[in-house]
Amino acid sequence: MEKSLLARLLISLNAPELSRLDKFIQSPYFNNRTEVVKLCQVLVQYNRKGKEWPNKTILFQQIFGEKPFDDHRLRVTMSFLYQLICRFISLETLESDAAAQQRALALALRSRNLPERAAKALQQARTVAADAPHQNADALERQYQLALDQYRAAVDNFQPETSDLKALTQQLDDTYLARKLWQACFTHSHSTMYNTQFDHGLLYATLQYVSEHPEKLQMPAIGLYYYCYLALTQPTEIVHFRTFMQIFKAHSAVFPNDELRDIFVLALNFCSRQYNAGNQNYLREQFDLYREGLDRGFFLTDGTLAPYTYTNAATIGLILGELAWVEQFVETYAAVLRPEYRNGLYHFNLARLAYRQQNLGKALQLLQKADYKDQMLHLAAKTLQTKIYYELGEWDVLTSHLQAFKAFLQRRHKIGYHRDNYLHLIYFMGKLLEFGGQDKKGRQQLRETILATKGVAEKEWLLHQL
Repeated sequence: MEKSLLARLLISLNAPELSRLDKFIQSPYFNNRTEVVKLCQVLVQYNRKGKEWPNKTILFQQIFGEKPFDDHRLRVTMSFLYQLICRFISLETLESDAAAQQRALALALRSRNLPERAAKALQQARTVAADAPHQNADALERQYQLALDQYRAAVDNFQPETSDLKALTQQLDDTYLARKLWQACFTHSHSTMYNTQFDHGLLYATLQYVSEHPEKLQMPAIGLYYYCYLALTQPTEIVHFRTFMQIFKAHSAVFPNDELRDIFVLALNFCSRQYNAGNQNYLREQFDLYREGLDRGFFLTDGTLAPYTYTNAATIGLILGELAWVEQFVETYAAVLRPEYRNGLYHFNLARLAYRQQNLGKALQLLQKADYKDQMLHLAAKTLQTKIYYELGEWDVLTSHLQAFKAFLQRRHKIGYHRDNYLHLIYFMGKLLEFGGQDKKGRQQLRETILATKGVAEKEWLLHQL
């Protein structure tokens, strides 16, 4: 029962929301089922005490007393409660949106043939929307919808001449441009990550239109995503990314937090692809983006940090030599990792830090403490062990480790190209051990072979050993 939708929904509500929910479900306007009220109160009490929900039989007795257990009746009651909570959070959302309330009121008054009162409500909605701090594509779309409502009201009142159709058309264009460019950025990122193709529809006409009407670029919701798309699709043209970041830094206040998080991700993806292509000029910018995004809580989803964000941020800090920051970060953010990843990621990243500090013995101890439930993390840990054994000169231990590493990989057939990359590492490590320090010709030939081989894990480290 703890994994049910009802449980997840109840857990998502904070204390003030639960207090308002109790009043909501006790209101006869919304609910006249006393068993639903009782069920909600019982479940909330379990949550407040940190106790697991009882099984259905016990729960039924707490709600219905000594009546014979009826699974169907309990499920119906739980379903009613779930629907009521959904209605409650919908109304709570509407209560926090003054413009949406006034627009709904205006539409209702129009339908009741009260045009003057409807006009006042609509004007209030437009005033609230215009004063809103956010001016992203959602805000532009809302402003267009309100202008369209005003035009329809004028037509209903036989006063279409009072409407500014030119302004309405311009608002529609601005809304479309902002929305299309926003979607183009995320569609491109998706297609790059998953190697898929999309029909971009009117995208290229949109890009051409904006380039021919540069005044549109003054609107952050258009300019930011226009230059972001150009940066993603023309990465060698540095000016596009720089302009994108300038707009972002100058106008971040006009975007809501959830969209700011997405913009951070787009910028990080660009920097990451530059680094993977061999360009390290964006590492510092990527590091600063991670620090700011973490400080502002943009990378937390439901209070948890994604494993790849934890590892990526630590990786960039290690490359840049920001060791004090990495140590503090690894310690602080381990608490917000999902429990199943916490042990492995925490010890692995501390081990990488110890390795970077040349404390190789400590790094090995930390690697041995970790519980690696993620397969790729397990491979990364084995790779780090390989490097440590080599740098310590533990040749016998390294030879045994490489044999075990190879056997481990041969049992894994679902890791795609990563399997070949690690097998190449093991093969070249074996060759490196064969040549030793005296065979200069052999080492040079090995270096050339490594350089010519695609897909070698830790290629730069291998070449450094030669």
